[in-house]
Amino acid sequence: MAARVARARERQAKRYADLNLESILTNAACPPALLEEVAQPDPEGLTLIRDAANAMRLSARGFHRVLKVGRTLADLDGEDRVRRIHLAEALSYRAHADRRPAAA
Repeated sequence: MAARVARARERQAKRYADLNLESILTNAACPPALLEEVAQPDPEGLTLIRDAANAMRLSARGFHRVLKVGRTLADLDGEDRVRRIHLAEALSYRAHADRRPAAA
């Protein structure tokens, strides 16, 4: 698993270096204005995340966070493109987090 994570981080650092953004090393640090270009979900993934954003009432920040997690999952899989499966997994984490019991 450590090797897989290291490869994903290398992919991310290279992606941002290729865009002359050497100060950005991970998807988490990617600015929202660049995120949709970097993530480029496939058509099925784009439909999924847009429908989910409406159904889950995601804010712009929430939408971008899901997109960043999807981009990272694609990097872990060695994929150049964010696919529906990556966004579905990212949304599942979001849905799980939303079901956490609130502290009293």
